[in-house]
Amino acid sequence: MSSWTAHPADHLLDAIARLGSPVCVGLDPVVEKLPSALGSSSPVAAISAFSLGIIRALKGIIPCVKLQSACYERYGAEGMRALAETMSAASECGIVTILDWKRGDIGISAEHYAYAAYQVYGADWTTVNPYLGADGIAPFVARGGAFALVRTSNPGSDALQSIRTASGATIAETVADLVAQTGRTVVGLQGYSALGAVVGATKAREAAALRLRMPQQLFLVPGFGAQGGTVDDVLPCFNQDGRGALVTASRSVIFPSQTSGSDWTSPVQRAAEAFAAEIRTGLSNAVLARPHTG
Repeated sequence: MSSWTAHPADHLLDAIARLGSPVCVGLDPVVEKLPSALGSSSPVAAISAFSLGIIRALKGIIPCVKLQSACYERYGAEGMRALAETMSAASECGIVTILDWKRGDIGISAEHYAYAAYQVYGADWTTVNPYLGADGIAPFVARGGAFALVRTSNPGSDALQSIRTASGATIAETVADLVAQTGRTVVGLQGYSALGAVVGATKAREAAALRLRMPQQLFLVPGFGAQGGTVDDVLPCFNQDGRGALVTASRSVIFPSQTSGSDWTSPVQRAAEAFAAEIRTGLSNAVLARPHTG
């Protein structure tokens, strides 16, 4: 169980302010890609050692990590134990955690999923599928933070999320309105809701319109780096003051190309520092360039 008691949005924003860059590293361990220095131990042992090494490398640099549950779930109970241990290690290092498992259900099933996310695995935030409406979201934001899928970064998302309804709004915009309305009851002291939104970096043309529809939502922004998203792509996800979004990179940080030998964490640390600096500089320059009123 997470030891944090602050409102999830306030807690995340405080962590970002402390380290100076609104970034998140996705932890998606794949056995075939792990450093050779971890040896030929069992898959779960290797993934566990890799995950804990990543957390140590990110400490003091990255305010948040997003753990892809599927990479651990495939190994059953032992894999989920490694997930819980990694979550705990991240919290001990002062790193905010997101459990990325995109659950979507209602009633007692949603209650069970929410309990598992926050009380069993210790997540600060999780990702949820909003397709079942507010009923499937409420159990999560009652216990912690949740990022609802609004406009995802995968190419296939266009087939559904770009469809226009009778009102003229796209499916993504309709979901955004649902998220904004549902999230109004769980706003923290800093003006942001415990219900955030996933908006992909590869959908920059739509991000500004979605930001207008969801002014109180923190945006979780995947797709930066290896998936092709750039600093310019993520800027529309932020509010005018440079707050309100969390940019995620995974492969470009946890699997840096220059890794070799026994010291595999130093390249990860350098990649994390470069990622944080790139977003911090780009965002700072954009805020300075914006006209100031008042």
